[in-house]
Amino acid sequence: MPFAALQRELDERAIHGLLRRRHALESPQGTRITVNGKSYLSFCSNDYLGLANHPQLVAALQAGMQQYGVGAGASHLVSGHNSAHHELEQSLAQFVGKPAALLFSSGYMANLGMVQALVGRHDTVFADKLNHTSLNDAMLLSRAQVQRYRHNDMAHLAQLLGQVASGRKLIITDAVFSMDGDIAPLPELLALCAQHDAWLLVDDAHGFGVLGEQGRGSLAHFKLDSPRIIYMATLGKAAGVSGAFVAAQQVVIDTLLQNARSYIYTTASPPALATALLASLELLRTEKWRREQLRKLIAQLRSGLAGLKWRLTDSQTPIQPLLVGGNEEAVMLSEGLRARGIWVPAIRPPTVPQGTARLRISLSAAHSEEDVDKLIGALHELAC
Repeated sequence: MPFAALQRELDERAIHGLLRRRHALESPQGTRITVNGKSYLSFCSNDYLGLANHPQLVAALQAGMQQYGVGAGASHLVSGHNSAHHELEQSLAQFVGKPAALLFSSGYMANLGMVQALVGRHDTVFADKLNHTSLNDAMLLSRAQVQRYRHNDMAHLAQLLGQVASGRKLIITDAVFSMDGDIAPLPELLALCAQHDAWLLVDDAHGFGVLGEQGRGSLAHFKLDSPRIIYMATLGKAAGVSGAFVAAQQVVIDTLLQNARSYIYTTASPPALATALLASLELLRTEKWRREQLRKLIAQLRSGLAGLKWRLTDSQTPIQPLLVGGNEEAVMLSEGLRARGIWVPAIRPPTVPQGTARLRISLSAAHSEEDVDKLIGALHELAC
């Protein structure tokens, strides 16, 4: 029976400490979560600004459901495109300084759709080796030629670009790398695009809402503006709701509307989510204190964990990975924190390279200084 082979593969993963498991929350997302009846201080969410359970977003969602119902009922190109979707797309484009935007159900679907729509077998994709899996899958499904450059290594990328003389050239990169927390050198990448007549696709899943003036993202952080940039950001992390969008020149958005299969053949997200996201955008614009609180907490954590036998990666973002090394050690450290009422996930291969298992500490503006002190104290206890 083929099931026996599947079970052997699962058993092998378990032996090497790589078996993934889910835990069902019994509470809203927040800095305090409840699992199996027990309360934990959580440092594992991408809800960087603490908006996922914000009363204004809850109220906006409820109002949206009263006005538009629960489901969209069809794809955007059939009858699922609602006026709330349309207003949100226009607001998002304006917010990030692009001519037009297009909503997707998730960041994964946005990346799959736009890469496949923009390049094909006669073109070349240049990708950072630490890009998110969705970008990796997208470039493979596009059937384009693939060149992967060493992480944030601009000399290596320039060398690879110089070897390609024909076809479209698309550089794809995370803006903030989700497992390391470091930021891509977007100005240098854009300069290479201009030199080699390439596009730059920026996945700002972990920068949108956090970086730049009013949380407008990584392009605002670097003060970049170029028609060569195709910008993607997710709306289920700092924005606190769900979905994703692509923002770019109008001709790019029109091309996605015609050719992005993950957009064309998917039921539109509920329009009530768009009403909640419009409320979220207003909070991003007006509540600067959330990003200021994040900066304070990041500095506090990094100072408090200096000198431990495990080191933090070089990150100034809410993603603060603590490198442990071995899979079992990372799992044991995570379980030690959980026994102390703190929830921090252990991240292991293949999500990260072999030998770099880690705790992925995620900070939120909703955390307090006392919360961070508790985490610091627990890690110092476990280091002894």
